[in-house]
Amino acid sequence: MQTFDTKIAVLLRDDLVGWQRLNVTAFLVSGIAAGNTDLIGAPYEDADGTQYLPMFRQPVLVFAGSKEVLTAAHTRALGRGMRITVFTSDLFGTGNDDDNRAAVRAVPRDQLDLVGIAVHGARNAVDKVLKGARMHP
Repeated sequence: MQTFDTKIAVLLRDDLVGWQRLNVTAFLVSGIAAGNTDLIGAPYEDADGTQYLPMFRQPVLVFAGSKEVLTAAHTRALGRGMRITVFTSDLFGTGNDDDNRAAVRAVPRDQLDLVGIAVHGARNAVDKVLKGARMHP
């Protein structure tokens, strides 16, 4: 198994229901992919020659934690100058990208009701950001 110098991690609030966890994870990793195109591998092809889209070159690890753990991770990531994706509880009530951005823009950073963040960076830096989180069950 290959080891990587960097880590892609998603941290979800531990009180989300199943569909929310999946939805938030999908949205968060799309931002990591868009902001780090070098993380994307080559397209796939099956034995019949059917083409498939490329995916990340490395694993995405999913963690869970309380609201407090999530808030602390957000603060640590920004304090380290890391670019992250965020998903707030307000986004469950919006229906499009413009409204999503407006919902985040309307709330000061320290008052965001975070339900998930995703981060990519050096393994040790990501580990420090995720202090207190546990692997998602």
